[in-house]
Amino acid sequence: MRHLQQPLYRKIVVKVGTNVITSKTGELDLDILESLTSQIALLRKKGIAIILVSSGAVGAGRSLVKPSRNLTPVAARQVLASTGQIKLISTYTELFARNGLITAQILVTKSDFRDRLHYLNMQTCFASLLQQNIIPVVNENDAVSVTELMFTDNDELSGLIASMMDVEGYIILSHVDGLFDLSKDDGTVISEIDPSTKHFHQYISPGKSEFGRGGMLTKCHIAHKLSRLGITVHIANGRTPGILLSLLEGEKIGTKFLAEKTTHGPKRWIATSEGLEKGSVTINRGAETALVADTRANSLLPVGVMSVEGRFLKGDIIKIYSENRNVLGYGMAQYSSEKTISLMGQKDQKPLVHYDYLYLTP
Repeated sequence: MRHLQQPLYRKIVVKVGTNVITSKTGELDLDILESLTSQIALLRKKGIAIILVSSGAVGAGRSLVKPSRNLTPVAARQVLASTGQIKLISTYTELFARNGLITAQILVTKSDFRDRLHYLNMQTCFASLLQQNIIPVVNENDAVSVTELMFTDNDELSGLIASMMDVEGYIILSHVDGLFDLSKDDGTVISEIDPSTKHFHQYISPGKSEFGRGGMLTKCHIAHKLSRLGITVHIANGRTPGILLSLLEGEKIGTKFLAEKTTHGPKRWIATSEGLEKGSVTINRGAETALVADTRANSLLPVGVMSVEGRFLKGDIIKIYSENRNVLGYGMAQYSSEKTISLMGQKDQKPLVHYDYLYLTP
């Protein structure tokens, strides 16, 4: 293993896709896993805090079990995930142990990110594990997740964790070399993406991986959102030898999403809460103008609220719509839905969403 120079980041999330660590038949690729865990161990010895988000449970389950045909797709997935997760985490535990590291398994569902208290409890757990020099290995709890509460894929999950843990770098290891420029026919990889970039459809081909649920478009949207929160994101080929060491040494490999000014605290939780909201409000044009004004930061007051949908409590995330139903942003409610309804249109009331707990979509 080569000597690692001064690394770019001190805290990172590494997401490993199914197609990186499994063969075409679904068997775990032990050579790749051994390489990745050895690289992570070396980075950890350099003082870098690392959280590993790993797909592959369902793929590993395929090498162990053949679900009967009378099972529903959801039930079959539960069987594969339940059996495969044991094989996956056992393999990681053994490989990290060879490098003197202890592994912790954390299985989560989308609902775990929906409430602030649960969110902070997870944050404390991750921070405590890192403090003890333990490698958290995270995966979605596919055995109990239901369709409407499933992550798009582990890219979404790992993005939420990266935001929650205030990491400097977020690395998505895929089975491709990065984001390809489709305007060229020579397979050119786009080396850097500015946070102002939009319309990723022009750069990538839509489609899904062979075993995973997500695709490159999902990766780009998550990477773009995190870059706007101050996290530098890399998409690279996880099967490239020494890929993590190369990225941490600053080599131009894969696609790098450049970061804007760092955003911390509750705003990060709120900014990554799309799909986790408990309810929504529609506001009038006057309130919309005040919120999006560049001259000063404004909170959302009850006087600007036209309607309330769903049931939410104080401290829950809500979505904010304009009169024409465009999504303006997300915020943490300071009132319940019932109290919000009673205060709609009234002046001289405390904010429904304070600016410090408000995230406006680009």
